[in-house]
Amino acid sequence: MPTHSIDRRSLLAAIGGLALAPLASAQSGFPNGQPIKVLIGVPAGGTQDVLTRAIAQAVRDSLGPVIIDNRSGAAGRIAVEAVKTAAPDGHTLLLGTAGMMTMFPSAYKNLSYDPMKDFVPIVNAARFELALVVNKDVPANTLAEFMTWAKAQGDKVSFASYGAGTPSHFLGEMLNRAAGLKMVHIPYRGSTPARQDVMGGSVPVYFDTVGGAITMQPSGRVKVLATSGEKRSPLMPSLPTFVESGYKDVVASAWFAYYAPLKTPKPIVDKLREEFTRAVNSREVRQMLVQNGMYPVGDGADALVKTMRDDTTRWAGIMKAVGFQAND
Repeated sequence: MPTHSIDRRSLLAAIGGLALAPLASAQSGFPNGQPIKVLIGVPAGGTQDVLTRAIAQAVRDSLGPVIIDNRSGAAGRIAVEAVKTAAPDGHTLLLGTAGMMTMFPSAYKNLSYDPMKDFVPIVNAARFELALVVNKDVPANTLAEFMTWAKAQGDKVSFASYGAGTPSHFLGEMLNRAAGLKMVHIPYRGSTPARQDVMGGSVPVYFDTVGGAITMQPSGRVKVLATSGEKRSPLMPSLPTFVESGYKDVVASAWFAYYAPLKTPKPIVDKLREEFTRAVNSREVRQMLVQNGMYPVGDGADALVKTMRDDTTRWAGIMKAVGFQAND
């Protein structure tokens, strides 16, 4: 009897240990107890941070903490390279942009990564449109007035973008081409310094995200004149699009998507995709995105890959038409 009693206690203890093991693992972080680090290729404080912070909050209970690592420089390529060479364990991810993943292959002759081959797509989280923003001292209150002024200035007008070879850059180039303007491009290392300079008057024109334009408007230091979608932005419905103003080819939208390094195990990718997609579709995250000028997407791997292929072809044609080649 004593022996039987000891064995029974041992068995119950073993069963209890097995029952507790998954809970302890979940509490220690996914999948190996370390935080998930998301690399972002621009300085802190921009729209990409807002998106990732919202998702981090939504997945904290299921995946553990998510931290943001801003690796600005080289138009975001430093961040891309770091994730490409990171351990494929699910704890280092990239927030990829349309620029990084669909424009740079045509923009740079010696690009050191292949967006289609070096990463595993997780989810396309959000898309957004762009807006024409001008400093308050620019003598134009409408798009038509801006065109008249910019044409008269010739190549004395400069426009900022949040990076060379990005949708912000090419919206300016498309407008140059469509309207016969000669604006000179000034690339910045992210949206935050570009916003500071257009508000301060160091640069008169900036092509920002709609969300960024919304955040600057209350300052009274800028004017927003048009948006870049095929239809008016529901976030700024009083503003015309370039299309309805007669510039039918001046259309630009972009997106943010999450990627893991190549060879990340499928079960880890599946778990990340499940939780990130759930987060994007949650009421809290969707509300946060809309408030910041973004639209929730939530597309999985197949749809994201199709978007990448379609956009790569489209941007390659635009770059060829304007004769753009980035400096490596």
